[in-house]
Amino acid sequence: MFIVGLAAIVAYFIYVDAQVQQRFEGNKWQVPAQIFARPLVLHEKQEITPKELIDELTLLGYRKVTNATHTGEYHVHANQLRVKRRAFDYPGGYEPERDIRIQWQGDRISSIMFMANAQTGGRNQKTLMTKLEPWLVSRMVNGLDEDRMLVDSDDIPYLLQKALVIVEDRDFYEHYGIAPTSIIRAFFANIIAGKTVQGGSTLTQQLAKNFFLTRERSYIRKAKEAVMALVIDFRYSKEEILNAYINEVFLGQNGSVAVHGFGLASHFYFDKPLPELSVPEIATLVGLVKGPSYYSPTKYAERTLERRNLVLRLLFEANELERNEYERYVATSLNISKSKSLASGKHPAFMDKVRNELNMVVSKASERLSGVKVYTTLDINAQRRAEAALVEKVESISNSRNQPNLDAAMVVSDVKSGEIRAIVGGKDTTFKGFNRALHAQRPIGSLVKPAVYLAALENPEKYNLATMLDDVPVKMRSTGGKTWEPLNADKEFRGKVALIEALTKSYNVPSVKLGMAVGLGQVAYTINRLGIEKDIEEVPALTLGAIDLSPLQVNQMYQTLANNGVLSHLHTLTAVSSSDNELIYIRDVENEERVDESATYLINYALHKVTLEGTAKAIRQRFPTINMAGKTGTTNDYRDSWFAGFDRNLVTSIWMGADDNQPINLSGASGAMQVFIAFQDKQAPKNLARRFPSTLGIAHFDASTGALSAPGCGDILSVPAILSALESSSQPCNGESAPAKKKTKKKSLWQRLFGD
Repeated sequence: MFIVGLAAIVAYFIYVDAQVQQRFEGNKWQVPAQIFARPLVLHEKQEITPKELIDELTLLGYRKVTNATHTGEYHVHANQLRVKRRAFDYPGGYEPERDIRIQWQGDRISSIMFMANAQTGGRNQKTLMTKLEPWLVSRMVNGLDEDRMLVDSDDIPYLLQKALVIVEDRDFYEHYGIAPTSIIRAFFANIIAGKTVQGGSTLTQQLAKNFFLTRERSYIRKAKEAVMALVIDFRYSKEEILNAYINEVFLGQNGSVAVHGFGLASHFYFDKPLPELSVPEIATLVGLVKGPSYYSPTKYAERTLERRNLVLRLLFEANELERNEYERYVATSLNISKSKSLASGKHPAFMDKVRNELNMVVSKASERLSGVKVYTTLDINAQRRAEAALVEKVESISNSRNQPNLDAAMVVSDVKSGEIRAIVGGKDTTFKGFNRALHAQRPIGSLVKPAVYLAALENPEKYNLATMLDDVPVKMRSTGGKTWEPLNADKEFRGKVALIEALTKSYNVPSVKLGMAVGLGQVAYTINRLGIEKDIEEVPALTLGAIDLSPLQVNQMYQTLANNGVLSHLHTLTAVSSSDNELIYIRDVENEERVDESATYLINYALHKVTLEGTAKAIRQRFPTINMAGKTGTTNDYRDSWFAGFDRNLVTSIWMGADDNQPINLSGASGAMQVFIAFQDKQAPKNLARRFPSTLGIAHFDASTGALSAPGCGDILSVPAILSALESSSQPCNGESAPAKKKTKKKSLWQRLFGD
């Protein structure tokens, strides 16, 4: 019997040993995918205000101090900012800690300096570019009931290790996984109480329970726990066991998801990485181990404070703190962060697009949720401003117009790269359902007109900005034999209008006539080249926007226009790496030149005029010193209100309407454009600037006939044009030579085009 019993015990130990090895030497934890925003890149001569940079630092949890000496701190003095940047991994490589000084001249960065340290060879080192770490936006915890952020041993503060041992298991470095004296003490306490009221668990036993067992209180479970603790202690070093415990222990609840490990708890409670915690903050987290619910700092601050001070006292008694330190620390407040930085599912409209792209590049679901790091294009400040602007305007317009069903969607992208900076799927920005920005297909109205006019201007021998277009009544046969009679919004006809005026004022009839003259096939082809990947029905109403697109598709179309005819496919995903920073995917897609640069420049010139004197002139009224471009769009019966516009850096597309497709009685200017203005109000829009193509020059045309004219004539229209396509000679003023010009201060080409 003894031999059989001994064999059974040995067999059980072997079985437990196999379990322990599999867990410790395999993937100990199922860690959610981490979603990161774009890193803020800073470079010399960049137009970015100190406030914009401070907003980013605040978002990242940097602390403003009088003198930045520790990682995660910054200070401002006169026209310079000093920041102790954290180290971080990025698909482009590891970025070490840096002491960075940034200086401004006006609103532009004049210099960036890495301050003297061992990395710079003991001297200040000038650099043209640097970046801040990307902000952790969200954690994909779909299907998981617990969350954690793993920390390496190098990132675990010494005092955290000491405090855990002192408070939870003083004999940790002496015992072999179990502490018999503690077990005996707990046994008699439970006998006296008549129930299980005290445990004698070591840190190793607690780890074994969390890894392998339930929270059931029974002697059988305690026996299993003890065996596992013995095996763990035999197999692994004390440091490995303590580090595993630090990553495993339960420390709170974030909604329905449990917060495990000190790495995640540090962000959850204090919005900063574990190495940057102060001594009182470390003591607070150690105090939570005993009971995260009972000592919850957000619910029971007094209990938490009392427990924290007990941990500090134990550290003082163990000679880990000096008396003056102890007295100073117990006098500090809890300083729990009010930020909800760990809320998963944040910005669901943007995350929809991230998931769509992630599904395409990482095929297996298990890989998508196995601790991978997902690097996105999100600008969280732009996202928050877009959400706030949309919500504010939908609410105010709904109330003033009595439109309770009014909703909206919005996409913001980078002009050059096509990186999506923000997506808002509706007025309920937390709703994870129907995403209007990606999936609401609605007629785009006059937003199509730049494509119609671009198709014409790509034929410069026949069309230029001064070409006269007919604005007279027209009748056409539509599908089913019905007569279609398009009208201008004001029901007026002007006989003849210059092409630039027709686009600036968004006249319907000239657009229809121009589109029919160019050819509906050519118009559809131009829309496709601008990035719209769908079959387009070639009907006359196409010239007025009879094509259903989403705000995302509209943004792609205007991104190509804003980027001088170069299409950069809109995207949210830049790279994916494994939990140990091995690259899984990196975006490598070349941009495509889709339409003629010179013709696109002429369209952008006209779209700028739209914001000066056309249907979007309220933009210049609100931002008198900032050049922007854009186009309003309104559909039949005022069912859809659209606006698409851009400054130097960002393209923004906005739809406003009702899900049931009922009229909202809003034009593009009174609806969607108001969201654009509110969005720009919340940030610092940048002056529109485009390279002037060498094929263009300023030409002068008779304002009434569109004929090429001599400069200086009384009634002329001076606009950029493709000079090589114009007639070789111009008509004089009333048959006479043009009058001599008065000498004035010479203006630059940009001033002549867009004003002072």
